[in-house]
Amino acid sequence: MKKRILVVDDSPLVREMYKAQLEEGGYEVWTAADGIEAINMVFMRLPDLILLDVHMPKINGYQVCRLLKDHPGTKTIPIVIMTARDAGGVIQDPRQWSFQTGADGFYEKDE
Repeated sequence: MKKRILVVDDSPLVREMYKAQLEEGGYEVWTAADGIEAINMVFMRLPDLILLDVHMPKINGYQVCRLLKDHPGTKTIPIVIMTARDAGGVIQDPRQWSFQTGADGFYEKDE
């Protein structure tokens, strides 16, 4: 059985890039364009891993992470928060904020 990964990012290009690379690696991959869509997909499909962008419309990645980590049915799903390297100024220390919201990992992506 393939491991299931949910990629959450508001950029269609980023979603498709990660999807293609992960599928090539043998994973089953779903994508979501915003935090609300991501939360709905998590509860419907229970992925094995979530790759979650910080900056999204409707609800940001930190809020999604906190909601999922606070729920007994989803708190054990590993979440890696991703943010662009040039996103400085919005949040002073995205790595610290990621772990404070319950993330299991942090990744600075190139955009």
